[in-house]
Amino acid sequence: MTTYLLAGGGTAGHVNPLLAVADRLRDRRPDDEVLVLGTAEGLEARLVPARGYELLTIAKVPFPRRPNRAAVAFPSRFRTSIDDVATIIAERGVEVVVGFGGYVSTPAYLAARRAHVPVAIHEANARPGLANRLGARWAASVGVAFGGSPLRGAEVVGMPLRREIETLDRRALREEAAGFFGLDPQRPVLLATGGSLGARRINRTMVESASTLTGSDWQVLHITGASSDVVDPAIPGYRLVEYADRMDLALALADAAVSRAGAATVSELAALGIPAVYVPYPVGNGEQRFNAAEVVAAGGGVLVDDAGFVPDWVRRELVLLLADRERVARMAAAAASVGHRDGTDRMIALVDAALGGGAGAATRSA
Repeated sequence: MTTYLLAGGGTAGHVNPLLAVADRLRDRRPDDEVLVLGTAEGLEARLVPARGYELLTIAKVPFPRRPNRAAVAFPSRFRTSIDDVATIIAERGVEVVVGFGGYVSTPAYLAARRAHVPVAIHEANARPGLANRLGARWAASVGVAFGGSPLRGAEVVGMPLRREIETLDRRALREEAAGFFGLDPQRPVLLATGGSLGARRINRTMVESASTLTGSDWQVLHITGASSDVVDPAIPGYRLVEYADRMDLALALADAAVSRAGAATVSELAALGIPAVYVPYPVGNGEQRFNAAEVVAAGGGVLVDDAGFVPDWVRRELVLLLADRERVARMAAAAASVGHRDGTDRMIALVDAALGGGAGAATRSA
């Protein structure tokens, strides 16, 4: 029996690939023990126990960005977090730490190094976060979702995906998907989504362009997200929903997409061969633009700045693209050429390699 400690959390971008790997480990050998390290405040606090895994929590200790009271207290609090993880590793007999980034990963990597326990890392974004940049300096294995990563020893494995996405047969599910969303399975569908919270620019431009898009013989499935302030245009061929609890059916129905460029979204669309217009989130360190770079370079997507995704652009560019069915088909093939459906298994192979390397791999010199 092997005991794994999977570290990550805070956002869906960390939790979902962690759960995909956890599920595959449990399915492969049910007697193995899969533990998850997170915080009490992150998304993992709800999703991990709901999936049947034991969640072990440590304090959330963000790296200070400016000199203040929190910065003064940081060294002591951070050492405590490392000590807490080291205790977990010792008491639970952890044999490998698998990190996915986020607040808890840094103390997990440092505690594993102290205990001579091997580390395997998965980085979802093209531009890696601080935790994984540090951990990759001595990790036994490093898997990344996108090529061109600056992480030391990185191997492209793709994104660990939910099993229902890995095995999705879009053609076989099209009739069911169309019935579920009340659309015509014989007409092409443009999926628009900004993620679980929504994207204001995408939502407003899509609604304002509803008649233009449906007049081009395409239907629209628009998932607005929870924080939307748009009103359903209520026109035939335009289906607006706040949330899709069957995202597999939404993806099965999509012949093209308009979306943000979060790592999971880009990975899922590419894996399924769905061409997309990517509208990167304009705030932050620009990682979404980098996430979409590979599929755009391959010809499987189009990149549009948030400020540029307006109704006039839809009329001038998007409608023309959708009208060219041969171009849409070429983009679909190009997207699939850089997508990975087997990211979970490929990441599991790196975890196995880390275990095979033993303690010596964990202490590889930085």
